[in-house]
Amino acid sequence: MWRLTRSDSLRILDDPGVVRAMPRYVDVVRGRRLAKYVIARNTVVEFKSSAPPEELWELHSAALERYREAERRVDAGSGVQELESGTSFLDLKVELGRRVMKDCHFCERRCGVDRIAGRLGYCGCGDRFSISSCFPHLGEEPELVPSGTVFTCGCSIRCLHCQNWSISQWGERGQVTEPGQVARVVESLRRQGCRNVNMVGGDPTPNCWLWLRTMREVEPSVATVWNSNSYYSRETSELLAGFIDLYLLDLKYGNDDCAAAISDAPGYWEAATRNHLSAMKHGELLIRVLVLPGHNECCTRPILEWIAGSLGPWTRVNLMFQYRPEWRARERRELSRRLSRGEIEEAKKMAKDAGLRNLVRE
Repeated sequence: MWRLTRSDSLRILDDPGVVRAMPRYVDVVRGRRLAKYVIARNTVVEFKSSAPPEELWELHSAALERYREAERRVDAGSGVQELESGTSFLDLKVELGRRVMKDCHFCERRCGVDRIAGRLGYCGCGDRFSISSCFPHLGEEPELVPSGTVFTCGCSIRCLHCQNWSISQWGERGQVTEPGQVARVVESLRRQGCRNVNMVGGDPTPNCWLWLRTMREVEPSVATVWNSNSYYSRETSELLAGFIDLYLLDLKYGNDDCAAAISDAPGYWEAATRNHLSAMKHGELLIRVLVLPGHNECCTRPILEWIAGSLGPWTRVNLMFQYRPEWRARERRELSRRLSRGEIEEAKKMAKDAGLRNLVRE
C-alpha cells in the first residue's frame, strides 16, 4: 500500500470545499459508491455493431438516461447486478469510439483521418497507447494524491510554453501498449493505494477510445479522472458522460486570439466552456487556471468571471502560479519570463472580486 507523504492530502477529503464540489468522487475514493464505468459496464444496452453511426448516437442519448437512473439506484444502495451476457452502455461507447477513430474527431480540430488504418493526425497518436510513464503522483491537487497517473504521448494542441513538451510533442516515443496491459497497470496503481486513475498526457483526448476499452477490463472500482486541456469535441464529451467521475480540466485562455497564437487552438473558448458545462452536468469538476505573464486582463479575468457566473462560486478552482518558460515560450516576449509578484497578487484579487470561494490554494 502506498503511504501518503503529503500532509495536506491526509484530511482533504473531509474539507468542506472538496465535499461540496465533488461529493461523489469522495465517496468513490472511500469505497462508498461505485465508479461510473462500473455502472456503465453493467447497464444493459442492446445494439448492433453494424448499425449506422446516427442510429448508434441516438441510442446512446436514450441509454444515457437509462444509465442515470441506474446510477441513482446504485448510489441509493441497491447494488449493481453484474452483467453476465449481452452488451452494455460501456460497450456502446467503445463501438462509437471506434467509429470516431475511423474519421477522427475526438478533438475540436476534427482532422478526419482514419486512425484504425494507421494514419496519424495532428496529435500524432495511432491506434494504440504510447505510454510515457505510470506512477503514483504526489504533485497533484491534495484531493487527488496519491494519483494513479498514466502519461500518454501526443496532444491536440501545441502550447508554446508546454512544460511536458517532450511528452505532448513526441520528444520521446513512449512504450506502445495495448488497452489490456494498461488495465493491469491501473489495477496495480489501485493496489498501491492510489485514489484514482488519472488519464493525462499530453492530453487524453486522442486516446478516448483506448481508455474506454481499458476501463472495460479493470475489475475493481477506481475513480476516473479526465485530466485534459478541454479542447475536445461534442462527441468526445458525450462518450465521457457516464464514464468519468471527476473532470480535471484546464481553462487556458479567455479568448480565441490568445488560444490560437499561443496554443494553435482555434475556437478554444467555445469548446472549452461548452465542455466545462458538460462536465458539471455529467460528473464533478476541478478546474486548473494557469496564470500566464502578461495575460491577466485578456485571459485570467474573463476566465474567473465566467467560472463564477456560469458554474457558480463554489466551483473548485486551482489558480496556478508555477508558470516557467519552457519549450518555445521565448518566441513570445511576454512568455519569456516568470510571473511577477504583482501579477500573482492581481490574479488573486481577480478571483476574490469574481466571487470564487473554493480555491485549492489561497
